[in-house]
Amino acid sequence: MFGKKINKDLKNLKNSAGFIIPLNGLGVKSVSFKISLPRRTGGLVALVIITLTSFAFLLPAKKPTIFLIGDSTCANKPLEENPERGWGQLLPGFFTEEVSIQNHAVNGRSTKSFISGHNWDTVMSRLQQGDYVMIQFGHNDQKAEDSTRSAPAHGLYKENLVRFVKDIRGKGAHPILITPVMRRKFDAAGKFIDQHGDYPGVVKEVARLLNVPLIDLHKSSEALIVKGGVENSKRLFLNIPAGHFKNYKGKEEDNTHFSEYGASSIASLVCQGIKDQQLPLVVYLKPSGFKEKSAFELPKIYAPHFKKDSFNILNYGAIADGYTLNAPAFKKAIEACAEKGGGTVVVPAGSFVTGPIIMKSNINLHLQKGALVIFSPDFNQYPLVVSSFEGVDAARCQSPVVAEHIENIAITGEGIMNGNGFYWRPLKKDKVTESQWENHIKEYGGVLTEDKKMWYSSSKALKGSLTNNIGKLEGGKTVKDFEEVKDFLRPNMIRIFDCKNILIEGVTFENSPAWTTHVMMSEHITIKNLKVKNPWFGTNTDALDLESCKNALVENCNFDTGDDGITIKSGRDAEGRKRGMPTQDVIINNCVVYHAHGGFVVGSEMSGGVNNMFVSNCTFIGSDIGLRFKTTRGRGGVVENIYVNNVNMLDIPAEAILFDMYYMAKDPVVLAGEKREPPKVETRAVDESTPQFRNFYFTNITCNGAAKGIFIRGIPEMHVQNVLIENAVLQAGEGIDIQEASGITLNNITMISKNTNPVAYILNSDGVTIKQLKYKDSAEVLLQVQGDRSKGIKILNTNTGTVRQKLITGFGAAEGVVSWEKTRQ
Repeated sequence: MFGKKINKDLKNLKNSAGFIIPLNGLGVKSVSFKISLPRRTGGLVALVIITLTSFAFLLPAKKPTIFLIGDSTCANKPLEENPERGWGQLLPGFFTEEVSIQNHAVNGRSTKSFISGHNWDTVMSRLQQGDYVMIQFGHNDQKAEDSTRSAPAHGLYKENLVRFVKDIRGKGAHPILITPVMRRKFDAAGKFIDQHGDYPGVVKEVARLLNVPLIDLHKSSEALIVKGGVENSKRLFLNIPAGHFKNYKGKEEDNTHFSEYGASSIASLVCQGIKDQQLPLVVYLKPSGFKEKSAFELPKIYAPHFKKDSFNILNYGAIADGYTLNAPAFKKAIEACAEKGGGTVVVPAGSFVTGPIIMKSNINLHLQKGALVIFSPDFNQYPLVVSSFEGVDAARCQSPVVAEHIENIAITGEGIMNGNGFYWRPLKKDKVTESQWENHIKEYGGVLTEDKKMWYSSSKALKGSLTNNIGKLEGGKTVKDFEEVKDFLRPNMIRIFDCKNILIEGVTFENSPAWTTHVMMSEHITIKNLKVKNPWFGTNTDALDLESCKNALVENCNFDTGDDGITIKSGRDAEGRKRGMPTQDVIINNCVVYHAHGGFVVGSEMSGGVNNMFVSNCTFIGSDIGLRFKTTRGRGGVVENIYVNNVNMLDIPAEAILFDMYYMAKDPVVLAGEKREPPKVETRAVDESTPQFRNFYFTNITCNGAAKGIFIRGIPEMHVQNVLIENAVLQAGEGIDIQEASGITLNNITMISKNTNPVAYILNSDGVTIKQLKYKDSAEVLLQVQGDRSKGIKILNTNTGTVRQKLITGFGAAEGVVSWEKTRQ
């Protein structure tokens, strides 16, 4: 009512003096009225200003709109059974809800046909002051043979761009010019070919003449395509044969239009242009949840797709009786599928025993609900082959599932794969009850060590254990040299090596002989809703190992295992450094890890490097350690740029958060009666074998129960560097322990520790800042600092009034190395 009265009063005010009245009331952004008044109405002016200011809060804030105009590379596409996407279709996912996006781009449009087809009239009818218009044309303007679309670069094309800019500004809105996105084309020598002639230059010219912000998508998309190279850049586009999607007829070569992966990548380039130039729209870019990272900056992962053809293993002789060996049936079905260009090999409900399954390109191995694939306990089914273990090339028994040097593969469905690991894995007597021990020997046979405290599957396995030889292929050795210890060289259950475009979804892997899911030297990996279940005492049964991989998504998975849960590796020692393939650009989201040596783990084989990890919304319950980063001298390699957000932990037997550069290859929880000596502290020369941990950003962490809250332990010659942990609530027996570290920031940490003598301990560390530390009332000692290399320690905004003793120093550390700022007594 008040708004209508103000508008009516304003309409009655006429003539002369014009001025702007700002309305900065509640919920109003950049709203103003231009009012003309008689020259002798000063009192009325004041009255109007007061009235408008008083009721400004009643006017809702206008949400700005981004209008997109362009051609098919930007336009929205049908979602159902159609792989094509326009970059404008994916752009809203990278912006907050504080801005709306209308995509008016149309397939086949040029600047000319966009105007003649009245698409521009529609945009102008909706455009309001403060809105934005992104303009990207050029592909269809080039088509000189089509009179309805042709717009020569230096003629009509330029004129139309100028018209767009002037029309937009005439509405009080903001134009943004975008150069045409690249098509993909390489010559026979692999050199990229630009097909856009003068059109990108004309866009730049108009931007310069009219002072319009410019996003050079022509340049950035070329860089993206060239980076991918002749083969890998195909993922960006629709090089998809017929039969994959119901509503897409297929095309072997479409190097103009985008896949979902490509459209998302191009949309990110647009966002990057906004960020690089700090255009006003930068404030609307959606944050990712990771420190200083926008959503568009997270890694992109290409997911494979498959022909609709299916091949049921029953039609190739499989028998679902839980007894018959079905290896030939699996082999025949997979080969038949591959010969037809790929598709889905179906494992129906039932119990199928088999030997190794060898995957081929373009095949989805689909386990229907109720399907149980049991890998035979007959060791003769698994010959020694060249494989890898713990980061080095090694002779190992062939894995139950093998995928090597292939692409576009999947294991999906609601079925189960069982690796029969009880036959393979050694067993320590002190990890099971007496009755379990006796039953295991009775069921699985095998042999015992001399002291009767360890079980092995056979005399070959026992012999291998005495030398602890992992089958390393060096000094001219071949797989034949390891036949006498073959049974000791247990296979990883799922081996995926040197593959591209991988999907694992919905299935359950259980009872693995060794590592469960080992993906190595591969790229574009999607793992969703995977369940891994192994006994808590299952030796080496990591649930998931990503080794020297890039571009991976691990989401909605559930792991319960005997070794590490989600594990990131990149090779071991000199071999890993020589390989030089880091694991990078990995997203891990919404996963649950129950028993494991660590929930999320990096190392210890990280010699090729690890970077750009994004871990969020994960839960660790009963894992020995929550967030575990481990290495040791000799590894070399750099682990850096690790982002963790929103991780919740419960009942962690050891540390909630651990950085340890003295990894000893032992269980993280000390067993009853076991004695471990602390590592010998010495400073060594820095060389290529010196490992490095740096640039870690952790936010929103909770732990309800742990032996220790935070343990950071570097080595004298190479500190753990630049770690930020903020907004954490940790309940543990011990508090914070920082040794041989630099640039550590703990911000807004609640550390409820049973032992408060001290709450925080610092040894030979520098640049440590602790802000807003909260701790248990009546703590004995807040901070203990030791070591003559400790310096630059700051305690900020922390209440020290309830602690019995604020600081203890010793072993060369003086009280002056600690400064107390804005602390409350």
